Amino acid sequence: MELSYRLKAMAESETLAMSQKSSELRAQGVDVINLSVGEPDFFTPQHIKDAAKQAVDDNFSFYSPVPGYLSLRQAISDKLKRENNLDFSPAQIVCSNGAKQAVCNVLMSVVGAGDEVIVPAPYWVSYVEMVKLADGESVIIPTTLDTDFKITPEQLEAAITPRTKALILCSPSNPTGSVYTHDELAALAAVLANCPNILVIADEIYEHINYVGRHESIAQFPELEGRVAIVNGVSKAYAMTGWRLGWVAAPLWLAKACTKLQGQYTSGASSIAQKAAEAAYRGDQTCVAEMRDAFRRRRDLVYRLASDIPGLRVNRPMGAFYLFPECKAFFGKHTADGRTIETASDLAMYLLETAHVACVGGAAFGAPECIRLSYATGDDTLVEALARIKKALAELS
Repeated sequence: MELSYRLKAMAESETLAMSQKSSELRAQGVDVINLSVGEPDFFTPQHIKDAAKQAVDDNFSFYSPVPGYLSLRQAISDKLKRENNLDFSPAQIVCSNGAKQAVCNVLMSVVGAGDEVIVPAPYWVSYVEMVKLADGESVIIPTTLDTDFKITPEQLEAAITPRTKALILCSPSNPTGSVYTHDELAALAAVLANCPNILVIADEIYEHINYVGRHESIAQFPELEGRVAIVNGVSKAYAMTGWRLGWVAAPLWLAKACTKLQGQYTSGASSIAQKAAEAAYRGDQTCVAEMRDAFRRRRDLVYRLASDIPGLRVNRPMGAFYLFPECKAFFGKHTADGRTIETASDLAMYLLETAHVACVGGAAFGAPECIRLSYATGDDTLVEALARIKKALAELS
């Protein structure tokens, strides 16, 4: 018996693999600080939990409609109009088991053998693997710390071919924390306006964790009307990662396709999670602002501490909760036991084994000269983690 070619072609999630290794060390009694996982350390706000409890008591225990309850899709539609000035009807919204499934639904609905999907790098680890799953090919646009990890209109135009089916754009970005401005998005939209057959998949899961003010969506530009699929969810903004509730707002033809696909392999998302998400969108948004303020404070702390580590190059991220320092100055250096640090993955493993701090090597994100640090944890923990990293890096020769 053999695995399918799809599974053979796919890589494991590097972020989950590193988190598993840190958990194994913790189980052995090692004091590991895990900065590898993109998960808020806050608890789900009480009013959202109360809504879930009420849903249980009200017997929301049956299958939901495949695209989600109408009341939740209406709440999302209202949110898009209220916060983003975007018009998506409930019929254009499909709720899924996390934003990850929403991205995969879209790709599986539009991408086939030989189709190309443009993916700016650094990218979230699952994008290229999902494109593989859809039998497509990823066309990577590289960026650097010096350009704040953002692509230019010229780069986008050069990457487009007759086979281009979609562009995946993540802002605020995982793993870099970079945020595209209104003018930067307008310039990209101007390029795409001349390519009517390209779908834009706008991953906006970190929308509310931004430090620049109002979120800017590429869906706002009239020239892209009917060609943008917005992916979002409750995981990051409302500290609801385990609830697994994401969604896509898309052109009606695509929403119907995603519903058809999802109906065959998972059906509707959790009924209780849906009622909790509805409360999140309908309820008081103070909790979102409070968590964002905490993340901003942590961003400033980690940026300052990392900037003080010789050999690391860092930029000041404007969203999400990641720092993505360039670490190639340490390539070729040696550990105390004689091993050579040849890659960012080697460096990440060295930091785990020596400093007992878990981070993720940048190769999995399409940026092999960087590492990703998540600062979604307490201030004291971050101070200790950066102190350990600084000490361990100083010991390389």
